[in-house]
Amino acid sequence: MTDIDAKGYYDDFSGWYERKRHHGYHAMLDELELGIVRGFAGGKEVLEVGCGTGLIMRGLDGRAKRLVGVDISPGMLAEARRRGFDVLEGRAEKLPFSDESFDLAYSFKVLAHVPDIELALREMARVLRPGGHLVAEFYNALSLRHLAKRLAKPGKISDGRTEAEMFTRWDTPRQIQGYLPPGLVFEGWRGVRVLTPAAFVHNVPLVGGLVARAEHAAMRSPLARFGGFLVAVCRKA
Repeated sequence: MTDIDAKGYYDDFSGWYERKRHHGYHAMLDELELGIVRGFAGGKEVLEVGCGTGLIMRGLDGRAKRLVGVDISPGMLAEARRRGFDVLEGRAEKLPFSDESFDLAYSFKVLAHVPDIELALREMARVLRPGGHLVAEFYNALSLRHLAKRLAKPGKISDGRTEAEMFTRWDTPRQIQGYLPPGLVFEGWRGVRVLTPAAFVHNVPLVGGLVARAEHAAMRSPLARFGGFLVAVCRKA
């Protein structure tokens, strides 16, 4: 998929992106992901790669010293700007920032759709200052989510498009660590959606709350490496 195709895909997606994100399963994902980066962001200069409409940025607003987002989609960026965020158009593989500009660079639900993943990670590391943290989320091949996706039909992202149109990678923990560029020190995994068999369980009374609590407990446990969304936490030496 070319940059123009990807822009069109995400511009279409921007109209639907937040339709189900404020409750249940998707709200839990955002809460868990925000919990991973919140502790690194206090008083720091922070970059989100693939910021979308600014949902995660909203949770860091007022906590970070400086908060910047970059995304390939003008449609997504328009919504982030409406929220008042400092965002600009750009690609993960060619970030429009100088070397050592940020203390924290993070990305959720984006890197799994970047074909040249090693270049994207090198770019994220490049814009980090020494001692800064890189938080990178991947789609985990060793997860219940991967199994569920293989059994289900591609989800719709707009009236005329499905997830099948977008390049998507599924990586193992070992593969992910192999992508990390020199100069990054791997500090550990965080697992998002470790135990959820299917998204709809979070809409079931009582059951949804129990599963959500279990997910919070599992995120930093030894089970984290089986998260459907597998997050590598690294530090720049």
